[in-house]
Amino acid sequence: MQDDAELIARARAWQAEDPDAETREELGKLIDAQDTEELAERFAGTLQFGTAGLRGELGAGPMRMNRSVVIRAAAGLAAYLKSTGHTDGLVVIGYDARYKSADFARDTAAVMTGAGLRAAVLPRPLPTPVLAFAIRHLGAVAGVEVTASHNPPRDNGYKVYLGDGSQIVPPADTGIAAEIDAIRSLDDVPRPESGWETLGDEVLDAYLARTDAVLAAGSPRTARTVYTAMHGVGKDTVLAAFARAGFPEPVLVAEQAEPDPDFPTVAFPNPEEPGAMDLAFAKAGEVEPDLIVANDPDADRCAAAVKDGEQWRMLRGDEVGALLAAHLVRRGAQGTFAESIVSSSLLGRIAEKAGLPYEETLTGFKWIARVEGLRYGYEEALGYCVDPEGVRDKDGITAALLITELASELKEQGRTLLDLLDDLAVEHGLHATDQLSVRVQDLSLIADAMRRLREQPPTALAGLTVASAEDLTQGTATLPPTDGLRYHLDGDYKARVIVRPSGTEPKLKCYLEAVVPVGSADELPAARARGAELLDALKHDLSEAAGI
Repeated sequence: MQDDAELIARARAWQAEDPDAETREELGKLIDAQDTEELAERFAGTLQFGTAGLRGELGAGPMRMNRSVVIRAAAGLAAYLKSTGHTDGLVVIGYDARYKSADFARDTAAVMTGAGLRAAVLPRPLPTPVLAFAIRHLGAVAGVEVTASHNPPRDNGYKVYLGDGSQIVPPADTGIAAEIDAIRSLDDVPRPESGWETLGDEVLDAYLARTDAVLAAGSPRTARTVYTAMHGVGKDTVLAAFARAGFPEPVLVAEQAEPDPDFPTVAFPNPEEPGAMDLAFAKAGEVEPDLIVANDPDADRCAAAVKDGEQWRMLRGDEVGALLAAHLVRRGAQGTFAESIVSSSLLGRIAEKAGLPYEETLTGFKWIARVEGLRYGYEEALGYCVDPEGVRDKDGITAALLITELASELKEQGRTLLDLLDDLAVEHGLHATDQLSVRVQDLSLIADAMRRLREQPPTALAGLTVASAEDLTQGTATLPPTDGLRYHLDGDYKARVIVRPSGTEPKLKCYLEAVVPVGSADELPAARARGAELLDALKHDLSEAAGI
């Protein structure tokens, strides 16, 4: 009984300083109902601030995303910035169109102002890449983007960038987290009612002007597109960028064109999820474009789909990654090509053939963006950095421009993106990739699967002997430690498997690759069949080994 009484007391104390009437009422109902089970979950700890910032379900209490949690996070960030010498620097703040995003952005601006820093807020919900651009453009010491990207409607999040325009990496995350933990009461956090700047469209105009650098002067701009914003904030920026570049105006998927925090037409607002692209496919069936382009809700990711026979199909992130790389190589790009370890090894082959430096990093653009001399970076989860001097993060707007330019060039030759993929397969081997992704309600299932694989590592997968098994928590000669497992398999297929918990969603993710040698274009159908067979067998055997 004492534990319950203590829990109720903690909940009342949290409620008393909560500045949001909505979450105060929500918590009050739980207290009045003596719902100790729900309260225990919400007060089991605090949302942990990591390299991805914060992300979680909206609601009252320290284990949810709410104004109290965000104010503490902002105060921790402000204290960290001041402790590292940025006593009066500028912090620029962006936000998406999810529930509470505008409130969280305003709270952040108030906290920064109260801490003696300067704060500037973007004028309205805008794509995350605009915020990443604004940090460097304005000479800010940090940036905050309020977004949960492609998470379910009930979630929101809080991404932090430092002055180089890329997301934080260790030890900045632990430094900020320690400052957050040091905050005892919201009463100790000054939050003035004014004093920050709300930016006009100048930053967006500068971002759009910067997109000119992505395309080659005089390149064809003829490809016709269908575009979906996936109920997010990408539409206006994409339309402006495409108009500026001289492409035909994209045909919109009207049902998904405007921001809607409920994401009513999709189960999950992520182009990779089953069914998310169905409306775009239907629109393409009506207007017969050259390709479909999609953003996720905060427009930092870009998906592309093409007609394959009579059906439209999504290109995998690895396919788009290779296409953009080949396009940049043909244009004479110089600099390092980089990707995360979970992405296809095809990028390394393309870079090697072109005589360009190549690097692998841990998962996430916080790592890719920090590669020295970066010219192009991507990862398989539909993220592409095609203009690192402008945006040191994934950018779904500029990626959309570049893939549409490539489609235009191929169209002028009577060819398609699929034809170029065939060329790459003949030149480098068919790099067949897939993902086994398991969404869970109970996070302990992910930990159980990882423990099982560590304690009983597979000796063979898809009939291929496991030649090496690496526990990435130990780090490698080229990679910092991370929670993941990597297997390389014997044989001609250079098969590779990586298993890791998602950093932003309750998912266990397994990344699969097999490289099937191809002698000529005539061999491609058989190579594709063999690749699909290997990937299916890898999925089956890995599921059994992990117990998922």
